[in-house]
Amino acid sequence: MLCSCSCFELNDLIDEILLLIFEKLDNLDILYSLHGVNKRLNNIIRDPLFTNSLNFVKWSSKKFSSNVIFNRYCLQILPDISMKIKWFYIESSSAKHILRAADYPNLYGLALYNMKEKTARRLFTVKICSCIFSIFINLTHLTFSQSSFENIVRLLIDVPFRSFSSSSLLVLNIKVQTFSQCLYILDGRFSQLETLYVDLAKVLSIDLPENKVKIANLKCFVLSCPWEIPSYEELILPLLYRMRNLEKLGLYLRFYVKDRFIDGNHIKTNILSHIPQLNIFSFHIHSLMFINNQLNLPSKEDIQETFIDLKHTKIISYVDYFREKQLGKCHVYSYPSEMQYYQYITNHFPGGLYKYVCLISLYDEHPFEHEFFIKISQSFPFLESLTLINNQSQKSKQSYKSINNDYNSSIVIYNHLITLEISKVHEDYIEEFLFNRKTFFHNNIYLNINYKSLERVTHSFTRYDTRINSAKISDVILVGEKTYSKYLRDYFPQAIIH
Repeated sequence: MLCSCSCFELNDLIDEILLLIFEKLDNLDILYSLHGVNKRLNNIIRDPLFTNSLNFVKWSSKKFSSNVIFNRYCLQILPDISMKIKWFYIESSSAKHILRAADYPNLYGLALYNMKEKTARRLFTVKICSCIFSIFINLTHLTFSQSSFENIVRLLIDVPFRSFSSSSLLVLNIKVQTFSQCLYILDGRFSQLETLYVDLAKVLSIDLPENKVKIANLKCFVLSCPWEIPSYEELILPLLYRMRNLEKLGLYLRFYVKDRFIDGNHIKTNILSHIPQLNIFSFHIHSLMFINNQLNLPSKEDIQETFIDLKHTKIISYVDYFREKQLGKCHVYSYPSEMQYYQYITNHFPGGLYKYVCLISLYDEHPFEHEFFIKISQSFPFLESLTLINNQSQKSKQSYKSINNDYNSSIVIYNHLITLEISKVHEDYIEEFLFNRKTFFHNNIYLNINYKSLERVTHSFTRYDTRINSAKISDVILVGEKTYSKYLRDYFPQAIIH
């Protein structure tokens, strides 16, 4: 908490000096340390500088490990300053007690982080968002977010009902289950909404609500989805055409196209020309196209040439053609990027820094060498979920000797990895991840892997070189065989075997 100094020393200082000192310290520390000390300090710490915005997310893991601190906040401090609180940033584990500690009539901003669905149901019953709007009637900013991509708060509402509405909400950042729920949000129930961030968990284009009314107030719209979107031209474009007053647009999508990749010409003709007020356009569009024996398929240079008119934005593009699958894939995106997902990365990936990406998948018909994984770990420093599909053997496998002699420069480091999906890979890649002289990750990894391949790579669960990383696994999903070696459980001592 605060540095130790007596109340007498603090009382010797004038209010202006105290404010200058306190504003350099954490406001939650100030409130906890000085609340109730004396009348003068109580008045000072009730200044809006300390009470307007309370961020309990950065506090939860460290300070709230003590029930004494947490209880004092909920029982004494929050009820005393509840009229002054305008913004809350709250983590899942503490949300119920903080929000129920007092009434917050002047709260206009609420951000719920790492909010698991079970917690949300307990806190707000079934209709989560409807309850939020009825409790906090002056709310203008609402965020549902998560520190992990796996903690998905779904929009638990019967969306046609008008009780899910607000006449004050200006900014909404939320993950929804279906595209139809996104359309319901934009059907007029949030009449003042200016900024909307939507992350789609699914799409499901059946039974979509009919609505062609212009969305005049919306100034900022960001739409993302990690999976393929069907009927891009029937779903996404008509929605954008209702938003003619947009000033900022973000699209982070992947979908199939019939005969032409999404390129600069398409973006200029079908998006930019329909939104005349647009100032900022950030995007990552991954288009997929079936190919047979076509000739004159566009190259990376052909795609890049179509963006020559967008001089104020750096555009990255690359194209892959997979003859075995008869499939072409084209990535085009603005850089730097705010996207959360990057799917189907190939050897043509140019690198860079993508600090918002938490989920990626890697796929190629050509092998991924060890240097490729070094590039991946450096490009995605906050990666949480990695899926790999590649059946090609590595061509230039590093020898154990070279790895041992150059340990620091050759090891791949995943500091935030949670989920590793390697059930459809050549066994070289199982060794790539489980050999601790090639890859480092922390504990509590969720691993999806083919049992027979795992058994061979680990030498029937006796190999020392793969034992260290195996001991860090918390859950193992085994694909294939249902009869397992008696040595399996000892090889994964911390893991639940599924």
